[in-house]
Amino acid sequence: MLKFDDRGLIPAIIQDAGNGDVLMLGYISEESLKRTLESGQVWFYSRSRQELWHKGATSGNYLNLRAIFKDCDADTLLLQVDPTGPVCHTGRRSCFYRTLEEDGDDEEAGD
Repeated sequence: MLKFDDRGLIPAIIQDAGNGDVLMLGYISEESLKRTLESGQVWFYSRSRQELWHKGATSGNYLNLRAIFKDCDADTLLLQVDPTGPVCHTGRRSCFYRTLEEDGDDEEAGD
């Protein structure tokens, strides 16, 4: 049984099924998990907009589901996907392209 937080959400790490790159982290509700399993494309719950979010519905950059794993505590998911384009809203392949420096500034690490 999955352990959703007090807001009914569980964090989901999104990983490229082809090469293992971590692409993003999102949050999934029970309803978005159901839609993901039914459609084969990833749905999230947007915490800022407080609504379901079909990744790629606006951009065309969908996340096609290959597999879902839960961690040992059942409180985090790992979704392996085949992305159809850039995942980050900045147009980059991954949301993880900046390093955190000791002084608190961030710098681009490249793609």
